[in-house]
Amino acid sequence: MSNHIAPRESENGLAELRGDCARMAPHWVVPARSAPTPVAPSLIHGVTVPSASARLIDAMPEYGD
Repeated sequence: MSNHIAPRESENGLAELRGDCARMAPHWVVPARSAPTPVAPSLIHGVTVPSASARLIDAMPEYGD
């Protein structure tokens, strides 16, 4: 017997996702903070977003259109 649970469509969208993350947060280990390393502006060329991620965000009514 498979333990796979089929994904379901959510009507709550982002609110449900945030709730799920909040419930999981106590299980995550937080690494020690370190100061960010400065990056020269000449090395920053923009952001590349995978098309699958862009489609996911575009499909959320809170962010799409």
